[in-house]
Amino acid sequence: MFLWKKIKNNENIYYAITNVKVQIGFSLFFLIVLLAIIGPMITRYTYTEFAGPGYHPPSGDYWFGTTLQGRDVFTQTVFGLRSTILVGFIGGLIASFIGVIIGLVAGYKGGLLDEALMMLTNVVLTFPTLAVLIIVAAYLPYRGIVNMAVLVGLTVWPWTARAVRSQAMSLKSSRFVDLSRISANNVFRILFEDIAANMFSYIFMVFILQFMGTILATVGLEFLGLGPTRGISLGLIMQNAVNWNALELGMWWWGIIPGLILTFMIVSLYFINTGLDEAFNPKLREF
Repeated sequence: MFLWKKIKNNENIYYAITNVKVQIGFSLFFLIVLLAIIGPMITRYTYTEFAGPGYHPPSGDYWFGTTLQGRDVFTQTVFGLRSTILVGFIGGLIASFIGVIIGLVAGYKGGLLDEALMMLTNVVLTFPTLAVLIIVAAYLPYRGIVNMAVLVGLTVWPWTARAVRSQAMSLKSSRFVDLSRISANNVFRILFEDIAANMFSYIFMVFILQFMGTILATVGLEFLGLGPTRGISLGLIMQNAVNWNALELGMWWWGIIPGLILTFMIVSLYFINTGLDEAFNPKLREF
């Protein structure tokens, strides 16, 4: 009861928790994460193990069916889901961190430093991201889950930097920032305790978008055959299904079930981001 009163006193948190889109999005995303955590614990196989007869549709023994080679699709899906979520988290975190730091410094300091950082941002922004990712991934001697996430994260941060810069420029003339300057607080403290803290909700929404964008970019690479050389992910499962003509052979479960789970995850993130935008922006709130 006391906690609920505290939440109601915080207008943004209250509107976020009571927003229907946020509730739907978080509920769906929680179920998907729960599947990624519990799934590998309850399956009897490993994702490389021959589980039974190939070309087997979903049944009580094989919940998501089997591949043409007799591997369990459920096992591959839950292990692949774990990897896909990890890629989104690492890549989204890297892209958000770089973009937020560059945007904060450029927006607050201004002048030549702002011009230099925005020049760097614009240069990276003009790169054809998918082409760069394809070229770099093709020449990597080893492509693991982590270095794929890092590779994507290092290429998709520019729009975050530009968005955060505009927010920082509007906040740096606020009274509380002026008060911090008068109090002789250092730049680091002003940037993170005054400016970044007052745009935390915006930064959180940026991370969700980067999380989603990293997953989609990685799945795109995997469809082109440039996914991890070891391990499994949802994109690799679907790529294998396409390579082995699963749909033409009537094995719809091989590619469609992992694809639906990926779709539900992206939709849940979209609902969360849209709902938070409505909650944190008074003009968009539904009363």
